[in-house]
Amino acid sequence: MCGRATLTNGDIDQILRELDAEISPDDAALFRPRYNMAPSDLLWIVEPGADRRVIVPAVWGYLASGRPLINVRGEQAGSGRGFREAFASRRCLVVTDGFFEWDAQRAPTWFHRSDGGLVLLAGLYQSPAGGPAARPRFTILTTRPNRLVARVHNRMPVVISSDRIDDWLRAAPSNVISLIEPAPESALVATAVSRRVNSVKNDDPGCLAPAEPTNPPASDRQGSLF
Repeated sequence: MCGRATLTNGDIDQILRELDAEISPDDAALFRPRYNMAPSDLLWIVEPGADRRVIVPAVWGYLASGRPLINVRGEQAGSGRGFREAFASRRCLVVTDGFFEWDAQRAPTWFHRSDGGLVLLAGLYQSPAGGPAARPRFTILTTRPNRLVARVHNRMPVVISSDRIDDWLRAAPSNVISLIEPAPESALVATAVSRRVNSVKNDDPGCLAPAEPTNPPASDRQGSLF
């Protein structure tokens, strides 16, 4: 699954240029760097606009039968009950520069690009409901892991490369099924980071500090003669 993400670049203008997208002034005023984005938070998604792509804030948690879903299996989204229509007409990209996964010992790993660039995650969104202040809601699609992520977790988010953005946002559903696959191993690097990220209360650069070294089990330590 994908349950936390980052967007550490605080330069919204740079992000807009990279995505060839636009944003409303009111929404731009909300933008800030994030180091531990969690479900129910406002994140940023890319939607197809009339003339250009549009970036809007959206709530992480797609409501299905009243329950917020943070992830949906990508392999089932096109045909599964409840998501067929969204997959056909409401695909989006979730703007991040990395995501976290945890191993069995709850040790976090940050998966990100070596150059610090954007990591665009495939998503489905719901249009706002509940008044003018309501926000869209979204979920992130997942797939089987590549070998890099498989060392930590048995699923990973679907990553869309920059040259396939318009395909994901606008193409017919039958033409995007092939995009639901693991990212190439060369696309990401894995960094063991601080357990500060385990708490959603922490959202600062310290979440990305290198993991503290762990002591080996006593049976693995070299004995002393003295």
